[in-house]
Amino acid sequence: MPADDQQELFDVCDGNDVVIGQATRGEVHQRGLLHRAVHIFVFNSRGELLLHRRSAGKDEYPLRFTSSASGHLSAGEDYHSAAVRELEEELGLTSPLEFLTSLPAGPETANEHSHLYRTQTDDMPTPDPFEIESIEYVEVEALARRVAESPEKFTPPFRLLLGWYLNSR
Repeated sequence: MPADDQQELFDVCDGNDVVIGQATRGEVHQRGLLHRAVHIFVFNSRGELLLHRRSAGKDEYPLRFTSSASGHLSAGEDYHSAAVRELEEELGLTSPLEFLTSLPAGPETANEHSHLYRTQTDDMPTPDPFEIESIEYVEVEALARRVAESPEKFTPPFRLLLGWYLNSR
């Protein structure tokens, strides 16, 4: 399985999410530089959340469960455009996105300033096998129990975002 492109260019940010430079994916992750990411929670009409298990080829948190779709912003890209792109690239879905919240970069978010979006669709996702090993729809309260019982099976950013979501309802 191919690895993530370590030469992909990201914006490097300060603690206030202001762009201060650019660096490659490899350098950003190796040096722990602050950068940007988006997460999308995809719900079906029954209110179940689409969960995905990351592929073995991911450079961070391989084979862990995470948001329906997620990814880094490319250098110069805005959050909303990245969310639309990631939803299409990872799941083959196009659906209106609602912005929910932003979380500052830090250890819990993998040094990513993270914006969370949500959408609802019953369209059938087509997961990108490079990005996603498997998908499943899960009732939110059951998912919260799974995270509490086995937090190590989920990415730290997803655990934080799910916690925010549960507390905001």
